[in-house]
Amino acid sequence: MSAGTMTTSRWRQPAHRIAALARAEGVLLRRNRLALLNALVLPVLLVFALKAAPSVSDAGGSRGAGPILLTGLMAFALLSAVYYNLVTALVARREQLVLKRLRTGESTDPEILAGTAAPAIAIAWAEIAVAAVAAVTVFGMAPPVNAVLALVALILGTAVFALLAAVSSAATRTVEMAQVTTLPVLVIPFVLSGLLIPVAMLPGPLRGLAQALPLTPVVELMRLALTGTAAGGHHLGLAATFSAAVIPVLVLTAWIAAAGWAARRWFRWEPRR
Repeated sequence: MSAGTMTTSRWRQPAHRIAALARAEGVLLRRNRLALLNALVLPVLLVFALKAAPSVSDAGGSRGAGPILLTGLMAFALLSAVYYNLVTALVARREQLVLKRLRTGESTDPEILAGTAAPAIAIAWAEIAVAAVAAVTVFGMAPPVNAVLALVALILGTAVFALLAAVSSAATRTVEMAQVTTLPVLVIPFVLSGLLIPVAMLPGPLRGLAQALPLTPVVELMRLALTGTAAGGHHLGLAATFSAAVIPVLVLTAWIAAAGWAARRWFRWEPRR
């Protein structure tokens, strides 16, 4: 067997295991009507909430409401479809001893987590894709200034909130308790992300906190990507948007590193006894 064939086989087997776990998790997710309601209906309600927000109502033109609504729906999809749904899924599988049994098989720990997270991530990305189409067709959004940064925001934001879900699941004893334990991550980053109130309008200490939270850099990257608007409100060209994106990317990278370490340290594979 050639080296190339061995390498392909080495990658194919984990991919098959992750796909099998994802299919099983997808079936369970479809049976959970509350999870589907949170993932599919609440983002639609968010559109109407954002329309009434000052940051949206003051925006005009093709580069106004459409980008803000798309950014808001991405933020909500990451919080609801990825973070909250994944917390409840991980807690449910842990309490049912599913995670413990899966570890006795061929799948590695990262493969188990990836397979469990895949359906939630797929729903979130599908929502964002539909929102992008709606932003163009309904709100007349112009082509993005830097589409690469939108992809970076999506990938890094998904990684951050998937890892935060693994961390939060460690502090969540039951699925019902997830409604309480997830509130800080669901509410505080969203309120201070700049979607409802511009970060520049916040008091100094609160502004610093907002810029350090995991959702704010996602919003900043999306603004740079869709409209070329920097944090100060001035418009940038394509090259300048890459420079302005350095700090948000670093903040997200730091969150990924911290959440990854915390997940390895505290994630629980079986119930507390």
